Amino acid sequence: MRTAESCPVAAPRQDTDPVGPPDLMAPPDCSRTRTAITRVLLRRALERLPLRVRFADGTQVGTGGPVVEIHDPAAFHRRIGAQGLIGFGESYMAGEWDAPDLVAALTVLAGNAAHLIPAPLQRLRGLWALRRPDGQRNTPTGARDNISSHYDLSNDLFALFLDDTLSYSAALFRGFPATWSVLAAAQHRKIDRLLDLAEVGPGTRLLEIGTGWGELAVRAAERGARVTSLTLSREQRDLARERVRAAGVEDRVTIELCDYREATGTYDAVVSVEMIEAVGEEFWPVYFATLDARLVPGGRVALQAITMPHDRMLASRSTFTWIQKYIFPGGLLPSVEAVEEVARAHTGLRTTRRDGFGAHYAETLRLWRERFTERTDEVAELGFDETFRRMWTFYLAYSEAGFRSGYLDVQQYLFTKEETTP
Repeated sequence: MRTAESCPVAAPRQDTDPVGPPDLMAPPDCSRTRTAITRVLLRRALERLPLRVRFADGTQVGTGGPVVEIHDPAAFHRRIGAQGLIGFGESYMAGEWDAPDLVAALTVLAGNAAHLIPAPLQRLRGLWALRRPDGQRNTPTGARDNISSHYDLSNDLFALFLDDTLSYSAALFRGFPATWSVLAAAQHRKIDRLLDLAEVGPGTRLLEIGTGWGELAVRAAERGARVTSLTLSREQRDLARERVRAAGVEDRVTIELCDYREATGTYDAVVSVEMIEAVGEEFWPVYFATLDARLVPGGRVALQAITMPHDRMLASRSTFTWIQKYIFPGGLLPSVEAVEEVARAHTGLRTTRRDGFGAHYAETLRLWRERFTERTDEVAELGFDETFRRMWTFYLAYSEAGFRSGYLDVQQYLFTKEETTP
């Protein structure tokens, strides 16, 4: 059996738009009627929540709990009236509201996400919710642009808040609370568990879909595997190659700028860590069919995936979110049910094992967020302005809150492919 041939060279991005969020000083246009309705609906929702929401005029709503300070109520309501939860995030980016404990406040909101919008409006979601732009579809060209917009921001930026392994996915800790000093070991524990699930060892032909900055590829090569790793990020590819050379495993690792759909060859094992979130629902069947096609009979797939509740995925899968606009364009988190249904319907892979460890992701995100906050001056020195820094803080806190509330989870899957009958 052969390993992957060279992948077609990915075309560079054609746009010249500057990296970073737009100017948010002026709230978007929103009619007085819509703004007024938003104000009433928000007050009714917030009155029932274990929060203390304080407005600039001194009024307060909520049943008590983490504090949220609304500095500019007029702009806050206009943004949410015009753009829903996108406006909520943009209002934070613009400094119109804040929270002394941002994660605690967002955890309350995440835990009540299904009930914040009245049921009648939920049923009419298709009429009022913003629709995802066609430009964010994860076609081969669109996927390159979507990945580049996040992962090609700056290797130096990611290095400021990630540990020395440069692992940008959930770590696996021995206990809580976790400390920064154990994060690298916890990332290796996560990687080793995935490699163990895939039975990666001497001579294994391994395909990795989603390189990151190369830590898993290096770890697999040190076990004696021969690794082909695919990424759409030029920044990641270049640094991962440097790290592979520095580790002395260049003869056993090939890192290609390549879409998973363009991969060729067959492998004993496939590993993909938090890549499915960037695939997009319409391409999930193609993604899983690719895993199946690239795997030899008797092979194993180890997959790590962030998941959300199935009903929330169905309700929100066509709408445009703050995360999609500012952090992960084209992204969509699957549910456990969706993953297993797509694998069953489009592949010969069998789900052999699934383990969730969402609490570990919450701790991972906390450590990243604290590190990012500690090094905010260095982020500024890289050229990222205050709006970007507030955006990134909100992203990390928003994600942590999702895992702390149980709204989000992370799974490690093992899929196996049956041996063929002679």
